[in-house]
Amino acid sequence: MSENLDLARSSYADWERGDFGSAEWADANIEVVVVDGPEPGRWHGLDGMAEAVRRFLTEWQDFTIEVVQARELGDGRVLMLVRHKGRGRTSGMDLARVVGGANVLDVRDGKVIRFTAYWDRDRALADLGLKE
Repeated sequence: MSENLDLARSSYADWERGDFGSAEWADANIEVVVVDGPEPGRWHGLDGMAEAVRRFLTEWQDFTIEVVQARELGDGRVLMLVRHKGRGRTSGMDLARVVGGANVLDVRDGKVIRFTAYWDRDRALADLGLKE
């Protein structure tokens, strides 16, 4: 397994337990892009990422991310096919009923410099020119 894949898997190990507190894996100038879903947007730096995560987590109970598959795309990019779990605090929506998402991590020098999140896995694969 490559260093980039190891880095991605280690960050998700915390998230699978619902622990989103660590940012050791992220570059100080990380760019976070949420392409679709309940709150699309773009944030920069560790403070921007922390703000986005805090805002997002306030909307969900028991939110976790389960890795379904991880694969290297080349050029320092890692694709993580994921399943979101949790329940909407207001809506009661059960994320387990939603089709899985995907994240793309761009890694340079052992840190993630760009994190792109998709709630719609098919859209992610189409944007990447891939098939599941």
